[in-house]
Amino acid sequence: MASQFYIETLGCPKNEVDSEKIMGLLISEGNTQTDDVSQADVVVVNTCAFIEEARRESIDTILNLSDQRKEGSRLVVTGCMAERYGDELAAELPEVDQVAGFGVSVTLGRKPVALGATAVPTFDLLNLPRPKSTSPWAYLKIAEGCDRSCGFCAIPSFRGPQRSRDIASLLTEVEQLEAREIVLVAQDLASYGKDRPEELGAGSIVPLVNSVAALVDRVRLLYLYPSDLSDELIAAILDTGVPYFDLSLQHVSKTHLRRMRRWGDGERFLKRINDIRALSPDAAFRSNFIVGYPGETEEDHDQLLQFVEDAQLDWCGFFTFSPEEGTHAMTLPDHVPAELMNERIAELREMQDNITANRRDALIGRTVEVLVDEVGIGRTHWEAPSIDGIVHVSRDLPVGEFATVLIVDAMGPDLVAEGSSVEDSDDEEGDF
Repeated sequence: MASQFYIETLGCPKNEVDSEKIMGLLISEGNTQTDDVSQADVVVVNTCAFIEEARRESIDTILNLSDQRKEGSRLVVTGCMAERYGDELAAELPEVDQVAGFGVSVTLGRKPVALGATAVPTFDLLNLPRPKSTSPWAYLKIAEGCDRSCGFCAIPSFRGPQRSRDIASLLTEVEQLEAREIVLVAQDLASYGKDRPEELGAGSIVPLVNSVAALVDRVRLLYLYPSDLSDELIAAILDTGVPYFDLSLQHVSKTHLRRMRRWGDGERFLKRINDIRALSPDAAFRSNFIVGYPGETEEDHDQLLQFVEDAQLDWCGFFTFSPEEGTHAMTLPDHVPAELMNERIAELREMQDNITANRRDALIGRTVEVLVDEVGIGRTHWEAPSIDGIVHVSRDLPVGEFATVLIVDAMGPDLVAEGSSVEDSDDEEGDF
């Protein structure tokens, strides 16, 4: 008799891909997925361990699902927390039946599985089967691990060094997904192939982008390290018809970036952004910044404020510094008080919210192409799935298809197209 499984995914898009790989394996073994945790024979929690807040959410989720599961079911914890804190989780959470690090297969059997995953897992999620996408878009993880040593990040310590996938396997997976939009993700996307120079070659991200673009309607890239944003890669992105640039900047003060063990500075970043806009005025930009990394001065903060004002990015995420054991940041003096971090991040978020709203308002009156993700919801090239705003469209437009719509309104990060139910409700309110 086939067993039923339930998967809860926390964290980044790369974790979502990992969950789908686990799902594909379990389905290939004759099991079926359920959305009802109380009916599942095995409950899988794919955890995140990037920062303290994510770890707390992972623990809360584990305990909550444990309360909801049926008697006799198995609770399996996998993902980053399982890899980074496997022994501690096993000791502190008796509710958990299996802790499966990256080198351990998720099982439905009762036999306990040992911990102790290696730096490069023998059981590698990269090469597991994956089911057809249930959405018009899908993430494609092109590599695992990272070779960089950013001062705030512990990911290389538990994800291991970069391991790039074969182009052929990636293209096969694209075909199997049957999605209209493919979103390329990795810990260090633009470094794809650098770990296999004789086979793939440095700069192989460009031919990969071109190859994927030949198979689908849209290709989108997330998490680009700024030093690897070459002219060739920019041209490849623009040629796909999706001029969307997600740049991992983290800060703009040159001195502060070196404390972070990062490349670049605000002047270089701004020039690159302006150069791209000269080539493609409709290019969309996203970035993330850390506030309160040790040693951040008022001058550093002021530089970041000025950059945010000058760059006029479409989307920005701001995060207060989270101390991570084993990182370079933990050896640094001059930690920024939490109250000051909160003040700085509030100032930045308020500024960016206004910038985003203004840039969305500027699209009112434009005719744009959307991919309909679900009934009444679409996205243009300006919006990455799940992280940016959306476009409210007519509920009559078929899901999974492209449509040309007129933007008639904006609501903060979201746009409203002519014929949408949101527009209809606004009209009705205006009649009273």
